[in-house]
Amino acid sequence: MSKPKARWIVIFVVLAALQLLVLFNSSNPEATSVLSIDKADTAWMIVATAFVLFMTPGLSFFYGGMVSVKNVISTMLQSFIALGVISLLWYLVGFSLAFGESWHGLIGDPTTFFAFKNVGLSPHPAFSPTFPFLLFALFQLKFAIITPALITGSFAERVKFTSYLIFICLFSLLIYCPLAHWTWHPDGFLRKWGVLDFAGGTVVHMSAGFAALAGAFILGKREQKYHQPANIPFIILGTGMLWFGWFGFNAGSALAANGQAVQAFATTNFASASAMITWVLFDALVGRKISAMGACIGAVVGLVAITPAAGFVNLGQSIFIGFAAAIISNLAVYYKQRTSLDDTLDVFPCHGVGGIVGMVLTGVFAKDVGLVYGQFETFKYHLLALVIVGVFTFGGSFLIFKLTGLITRLRVSTDEERLGLDLSQHSETLQTEGPQAPVSKGKMGVAA
Repeated sequence: MSKPKARWIVIFVVLAALQLLVLFNSSNPEATSVLSIDKADTAWMIVATAFVLFMTPGLSFFYGGMVSVKNVISTMLQSFIALGVISLLWYLVGFSLAFGESWHGLIGDPTTFFAFKNVGLSPHPAFSPTFPFLLFALFQLKFAIITPALITGSFAERVKFTSYLIFICLFSLLIYCPLAHWTWHPDGFLRKWGVLDFAGGTVVHMSAGFAALAGAFILGKREQKYHQPANIPFIILGTGMLWFGWFGFNAGSALAANGQAVQAFATTNFASASAMITWVLFDALVGRKISAMGACIGAVVGLVAITPAAGFVNLGQSIFIGFAAAIISNLAVYYKQRTSLDDTLDVFPCHGVGGIVGMVLTGVFAKDVGLVYGQFETFKYHLLALVIVGVFTFGGSFLIFKLTGLITRLRVSTDEERLGLDLSQHSETLQTEGPQAPVSKGKMGVAA
């Protein structure tokens, strides 16, 4: 056993101190509310919560299959580690910042639900009127987990693992939690404006996309920008896991076992199907081959785009949303590749642009309040929200990357990058023997 470095001693001491803090400041959750628990709603929300958790391992496979073979493990771990890091942050203060007592519609009071204080087995009249409040907190946790994991595709193959851990902690507390409060808290200012985000088009996908854009700018280009994807079957497996989990993501956001949940389930499926077919046919139209990778990318873009609209649009509208998002994101990927920007797995063209398309079309098609119903107010506030969220998320993430860079080096060294992050960061490798596969300019690498 080697002598530990000073920084790891400090970090471990902090972790141990937090264990003692929560050990003596928590109690068993109890049911004390006069509100009754609906067994069907509770059962569905337990299942939906598990579905959404399943998406993060799915994202690991999706991203892991797209990178070069010497970076598969590190890329998968960057998503997987968020399950642990964000869970503890959410328990301590994240949930309270997102859903605690509102301060001017901007942020929650960190003491309201600190260490899940008052987060028990009774329903909450504002957030979970028919199922335990603790279950609502756990459901929202899964959204908080996958959001920073999505960002990793933009700086894959060159980010230092310890700096990544610092970044996701700061991003979750300073970007994600305020956005969740603005959008989903009853007193959040975007919600009061009437901005509709059924399951996270703004909070999850746009925030991840703009943060990814900031990360790509800050970390710069890889030494070798083009590579062969390490494992196409991983990408297919990851897509299937994401599609499966997305039913909990969107249908679960109805927060009940009801008709709206079924509607969101159906629109999610058809938007993704439409986007998948549109993507591969558009590839064929412009002279590219129909590919497994393209089908997977298209399916995920459709899932992204329908997320803000899932419970507010009909099936035909969901199919159109998938169609539009696939074409626009496909073009965004193409034009991004003609620039010097190295967003490794195209997180911004897919999540950022896909989320933007979804939010705009939610303002167009949302039942009773969209443009097609002769209403302009919701559409106007959606456009304003896009500007606010884009500036806040990109600018805030840019500053967080800069701050992280002052604490520790953001990027691995040239030698570490050439060796691969699997070995240089984790002393692990997917390859058992033989040289690495040769590098060549492959298909578009696009993020979930």
